[in-house]
Formats: sequence, C-alpha cells, structure tokens
Amino acid sequence: MANYEPFVAAIRATMAGGGGIRIDHVMGLFRLWWIPKDGSPADGAYVRYPADDLLDIVALESHRARSVVVGEDLGTVEPGVRESLAEHAVLSYRLMWFEPDAPSSWPALAMGAITTHDLPTITGLWTGSDLEDQVAHVPTPRPALERDRAALLAQLPTPAEADGDGAAGVVVAAHRRLGEAPCVLLSATLEDAVGQLPRPNMPGTSGRPNWSIPLPVDVDDLPGHPLATRLAQVLDAAVRRD
Repeated sequence: MANYEPFVAAIRATMAGGGGIRIDHVMGLFRLWWIPKDGSPADGAYVRYPADDLLDIVALESHRARSVVVGEDLGTVEPGVRESLAEHAVLSYRLMWFEPDAPSSWPALAMGAITTHDLPTITGLWTGSDLEDQVAHVPTPRPALERDRAALLAQLPTPAEADGDGAAGVVVAAHRRLGEAPCVLLSATLEDAVGQLPRPNMPGTSGRPNWSIPLPVDVDDLPGHPLATRLAQVLDAAVRRD
C-alpha cells in the first residue's frame, strides 16, 4: 500500500516551487461525493477522508518548506472544518462579495480578497458586461442573474466613495476597503489590477474561451500601468500600517 506517500509527494512538490500553496476546495480533505460507475448523482454518497492525518501532513510539510497554506473554504463548509483548519494554521479564505461583515471584522488567520477567477471582475460587474456575458452563456434566467449582480454591487463602494471617476475609481476604493482587513495575506487579481472586463472562467459553461482570455496589458508593462500601480500602493500601505 502507498499509504500517504502520493499525497505527501504532491504537497511537497507544490510547496517546493514557491512560498505558499492554496488548496482548492479544501473540503475535499474531509469528504468527497462519490458517484458509482454508470450511476447518477442521486446514487452517490459522501465518502469520508482522514482529515486529521491529511492536515497533519500539510502542517508538517509547510513547516519544513517554510510555506504558507491557504484552504479554500468558500461555499458549503460543514461545521468544524474551519476550526480544524485554524488548529493546523491553515489560512481561511475570505471574499468581500461573500462576507456579510466588513473586512475589518475578518479573522487575522485568513487570506482576504474581493473576487476569484470564477467570479466577476470588479470592472465587469460594475459596467454590466459580466451580466451580459452570463446571459450569453448560462441558462439561468436574466432576472435571477440581475438579482445576483445587485447583491454583489451592494458589497462594493458607491460612486461617491470611489477614488476617482468610473470603474477604475471603484476598483481602487474596493481594495482600500479590503485593506482594512487584519488578514495576514491580502490578494488582488491581475484582472482587477488592469481593469479587465471578462472573468477568467465562468463555471458550467461551454463555448466560452475560459482560461484563455488574454489580459489587455503585456506582463512586462504591468509595473508602469496606472491602475496596477495604484492598487499596489493601496495594499502596500494596508499591510505596512501599525
């Protein structure tokens, strides 16, 4: 039997390439929904995983590699999971659009952000282009999509609070609000940093160029990009505050 060797090898190899890793859908360390061959989702069942052992391995390897670990605990998370992650110093993942409370109330043992690769960019949300993108590619009725957009917009600063005119001002103001979080890590996407309209990925879609949408700015030009520079200054000031 391989025991935990494949898991150890995967974690060790991933940590070797940088100073941190993000475990996608961290609930997968606790349980997975298994569907029998030739069965339907209704025939499936949750299969429990040895979460304590797996988290112990992650903690040990992160200590050896001096690597930070973020567990994506978004969406449905069963009771006790976040407590187990905290016991192993695995950072939670907090998004402004998902949290009912202000960033200033978020836990320190977390990575704070506004959006992810699967969710709208700030500019796409603000201008309405993401709504039209969804209408073109997902079967959800437009009124439901409009309600979802309104809920996300309510989490963003108002035009009066924006740092300048237009979507760029809202992007900066949103990240200034994010900077109020006491989280040990704060994250901004490249898409938001350059005012990108489309999100990188729209889950559950086909016929859309997911994961292959180029940025409107060459990587080499990012250091001089005005919006990217402003975001970097805002977040730098946030993490350097006393």
